[in-house]
This record gives sequence, C-alpha cells and structure tokens, in this order.
Amino acid sequence: MRVILPLTKMRVRMLVLPLLAASLLTGCTPEPEPTPTPTAAFASEDEAFAAAEEVYRAYNDALNAVDLGDPTTFEPLYELTSGDFEAADREAFSTFHAEGYSYVGSTKVVKFAGIDAIDPFHSVIALVCVDVSDSDVVDPSGASVTAPDRRDVNPLRVEFVTRNGELLIDRADLEESGPCAD
Repeated sequence: MRVILPLTKMRVRMLVLPLLAASLLTGCTPEPEPTPTPTAAFASEDEAFAAAEEVYRAYNDALNAVDLGDPTTFEPLYELTSGDFEAADREAFSTFHAEGYSYVGSTKVVKFAGIDAIDPFHSVIALVCVDVSDSDVVDPSGASVTAPDRRDVNPLRVEFVTRNGELLIDRADLEESGPCAD
C-alpha cells in the first residue's frame, strides 16, 4: 500500500495544464503566480508516524513476496524506497538473482516506534524491530548464505523522506543498543 499525500503530480498537472493552455490561446504571458508556501506533509507527528509505519509494513509485505528468480517481484520494494536504502536493495537483489539464490520464509515487524518527525513532518525517523528468525537466503544447493551470527530480531533506525508526494524509506541502520528486547 502506498501512502499518497494530498498534492500529487497528477493534481499539479490538472491545475497547471488549463492555465498553460489559456495563456497560449490568448497570446500573452500572464503575470507569474506567487509560489505557494509548502504545507506540512502530515497534520501531526502521530499522523507522520502512522504513515511511516504503514510504509514500512507495506515494504515488509513486499519483501516477503519476493521471488529472487523473478526480478519483476523486486519492483514493489523499489516503489517504497529511495536513496541509500533503494540503492542497497537494488545491489543486493541483483546479486542474489545473479547467484541463483532463493529467499525462503518470511520476516515480520514486531515493533515500530516513531522517534522524530522533521521539517515539518516531511521526514520521519523511527525504530523498527524486524524478526528475521523465520527467513533465510539460500544458494542453489539449499545451503544458507546468511551470516551464522545473524540476530533473530534486527533493531533498525529507519529514516523516511517525502519525495514527489510519497513517504519513502530512505535509509536504515542497525541500532547496536538492542532496543528490540522489550
């Protein structure tokens, strides 16, 4: 599920195209319209956190649906990501596909806690605890290629940004403090 914010490209086009057509038909250029002041992407910090959680859970669902043998199944992941996070996913999934690996099992979000909503609520930082104990990446012979010391639950500090009217996962870093135990 994608989170679409009130002002989308389509709505901007629907507003701008009639004005552009009218100016071409009259043969003169209208005075430039004042640039609207950007408004908050969300009405409150709680709304921003809820939207970010929805995006991350949609990402997790898309991840669980990935078939490493079929790169078209990667696309829903990329639609929910940007920046470093998307670049890392593209590299990892391309490598997994090229190596003939398979993704087995599933991951689940066991905790989501908003930390901060910034500028005003156009970006969000959250702690996400992801249980990976029932998932694995295996080679063509069925042998696991994941690190043997991998944690069962990964605590991640996740940064979300608003791009083109959508909230996207932009970065995720492992939190070493282990806040997912509680």
